[in-house]
This record gives sequence, structure tokens and C-alpha cells, in this order.
Amino acid sequence: MVKLRLKRCGRKQPVYRIVAIDVRSRREGRDLRKVGFYDPINNQTYLNIPAILFFLEKGAQPTGTVYDILKKAGVSF
Repeated sequence: MVKLRLKRCGRKQPVYRIVAIDVRSRREGRDLRKVGFYDPINNQTYLNIPAILFFLEKGAQPTGTVYDILKKAGVSF
């Protein structure tokens, strides 16, 4: 099963990539594809909408935080 979840980048200031990743992989494991970017400090978000919709159509499940980010951005699924 594939999930859309956050992958942490950055050491002192947390910055996250939104990735499509296998459920059995750890948080920092190898991802299938990078589909977005989230910076909670500067409140910036970049989303690759076509890639996100592709994974959602294939049955990927977003985590709670990613679901909230997508909802705030207006992605309907």
C-alpha cells in the first residue's frame, strides 16, 4: 500500500517533502516520488497536483497532516 506522507529534511529548521512512499518503509526511507514541499516555519507549500491526483486515483492514502495540507490547498479527492 502506498501513502502520501511527510519526509523530514533540514537539521535545525524542519522542512518537509511530501512523498509517495510504501507503507512498510521508514520515514526517511526510499520514496517512490516526491510530490510536494512543506515549510511550516514560513508557511509555504508547493504541491505537484497532477502527481498527487495520480497517486490518489491509484489508491494511495494521505496521512492526517498531508490530508490537512491538501485540504487547505483546495485539492479535492
